[in-house]
Amino acid sequence: MVVGIRPSELEGKMVIAKGAKMLGTISSIEIDCSEWKVTHLRIALTDEMIKTMGYKKPFLGSVGILLSVDAVKDVGDVITLNKTVEELKDVIEPPK
Repeated sequence: MVVGIRPSELEGKMVIAKGAKMLGTISSIEIDCSEWKVTHLRIALTDEMIKTMGYKKPFLGSVGILLSVDAVKDVGDVITLNKTVEELKDVIEPPK
């Protein structure tokens, strides 16, 4: 499915994992310039998800993760994922 949406419209959208768990918000996207495709979403985790995912919250700033767009189920007012938080722990890529 092809959706016409500007990259700037994704920034700040909430990301909801399967099971209705709030993961965080989109802070940016990664694009494969050779194919002109969005490949990953960079998500700023909520404080609760930082703990759940096993990260340490920094004094300033937030924890960001890279998530492949393959995990996206739907894009609307929020971005819903096709994976639970537990499943995401196995597929999250470290920030570049």
